[in-house]
Amino acid sequence: MKPFFTGATTALVTPFRNGKLDEESYAALIRRQIAHGIDAVCPVGTTGESATLTHDEHKRCIEIAVEVCKGSTTKVLAGAGSNATHEAIDIAKHAAACGADAIFSVSPYYNKPSQEGLYRHYKAIAEAVEIPFMLYNVPGRTGVDILPATVKRLYDDVPNIVGIKEATGSIERTVELLAKVPDLYLFSGDDAIDFPILASGGKGVTSVTSNLLPDYKAKLVHAALAGDFKSAKAINDDLFAINKVLFCESNPIPIKAAMYIAGLIPTLEYRLPLVAPSRDNMKKIEETLKHYTIVGVA
Repeated sequence: MKPFFTGATTALVTPFRNGKLDEESYAALIRRQIAHGIDAVCPVGTTGESATLTHDEHKRCIEIAVEVCKGSTTKVLAGAGSNATHEAIDIAKHAAACGADAIFSVSPYYNKPSQEGLYRHYKAIAEAVEIPFMLYNVPGRTGVDILPATVKRLYDDVPNIVGIKEATGSIERTVELLAKVPDLYLFSGDDAIDFPILASGGKGVTSVTSNLLPDYKAKLVHAALAGDFKSAKAINDDLFAINKVLFCESNPIPIKAAMYIAGLIPTLEYRLPLVAPSRDNMKKIEETLKHYTIVGVA
């Protein structure tokens, strides 16, 4: 098996203040993740609104995550995705140079490459750096699916490609991937099915919900990886309501709203074309939050 880490990882939101990256709040969010058992933070994935950040902002988010996590046991799994391969390579090189522990890269969006195009895209990015590299498959958002045969080909051909963040929402896909590539580090990318993916051989999760409830997610994942599936399932079941409401609109609209309501971020700002949730959905989020204890609120 290729060397990599396992556990609970958080797809960080990116807080804004007056239209700009709120560096102070961002650092505080990461410190809270570290304090409550998260194994790795994931700056500038799709939850981090990477599609609407400037390249300088994208790189600065990675730098802040590395700076804050330095000296802790929490890793930095940095987002280096783009629909232009050369841009993804530039971000990946920056992440490696500033000290990220690993990279994950969302599949190219909009241009819908073939499986051969996906293979060449990922091979080029991974070979541009030496640190571990994870594919990120979320066809519901990108319009393209990294098929299991392509995952296997990349895993077999590129030494530092170690795993995949799997967000198709399909347990069958998890089973197929791990049947084809038993040593693949497969991380759940769908909060609602973290437990079944872990029980099927997944090595970790990359969670949206853990922005809000890092302690719950850390306990769930650590229990499952230790073979305590009864405890892990109980936590997964307890999180069902919040996992559902946090996807009542496009991610990260609900999670940022929930964090604002909880007092974890000082302003509720998005980058257009994302906007705040509807009044009805804001009420649903508020009501659901009442059923959970949110730790680490200043």
